[in-house]
Amino acid sequence: MPEHPLQRFFKSLRQRPTFEWARYQLRDVLIIDHPRCQAVFSRQGAQLLHFQPRGQRPWLWCAAQWPQAGAIRGGVPVCWPWYGRHPSEGMLPAHGWARLVDWKLADSSEDEEGVSLTWRLQLCDWQVELHARLGENMELQLTTEHQDSLPCQLSHALLAYWRISDVSEIALSGLEGAEGYDHLNRQACRQNGALKVNGGVQRAFQHEGKVQLQDRAWERKLSIDTGDSPDTVVWHPGSRPLMGVSGIESQGFVCVEAASGSSDSLKLAPGERAHLRLQASLLN
Repeated sequence: MPEHPLQRFFKSLRQRPTFEWARYQLRDVLIIDHPRCQAVFSRQGAQLLHFQPRGQRPWLWCAAQWPQAGAIRGGVPVCWPWYGRHPSEGMLPAHGWARLVDWKLADSSEDEEGVSLTWRLQLCDWQVELHARLGENMELQLTTEHQDSLPCQLSHALLAYWRISDVSEIALSGLEGAEGYDHLNRQACRQNGALKVNGGVQRAFQHEGKVQLQDRAWERKLSIDTGDSPDTVVWHPGSRPLMGVSGIESQGFVCVEAASGSSDSLKLAPGERAHLRLQASLLN
């Protein structure tokens, strides 16, 4: 398994501030070095690209090479204000605008337990905030406030690429009995037993709460909590090539996502807010 490409920022023994900006592959990135954890965000998309509690392996996967323009593959992209293809305009970018534009870092702070950040995006009649709390655990919360005078449609997701030893070595438990839709086979599905990724998978389960990602080779089990989001989505491309990602690289991740409105868009009234949460912790 190759080293995480963003660990390069933490090889120096020099003293650094907790929060430090750098330029990497044509993007502004925020380097976070705290006694409890190390992390990297991109200003583009407010995208958490790297997270590593002290003494552990990195939790998130990120592609080694990024396109000169466009979305960065890896970490936790914010899919907003639509998830997947646009429901009516096929020429608009997949997964919305949020991961393609720069966000404002509205607040950052630290304490003995970790760091807290708030990223903000104001776009048309929407205000979106991503709140992050990082330490021994990882917590992200996406909040959308609709500020127009008319109702609107919304779908969104926190699309997490979890770093693993090899996709053939992992199993996902906690989805047993969950019903959903298999997008590859285009039919309804029901999960029987632990989910193992044999070939490609793209399933949206009607599931709230926790999923356990067990990595046999690394002897690691992560608890991934998608909160009260209506859908938990599991995705891996299998043998299908991904642009800019080598076959060896693609074996090193699996996506477990918190999503809402992936099948039927949410309708927000004027002034209404929508929330999406993703948490992760290490199980002993």
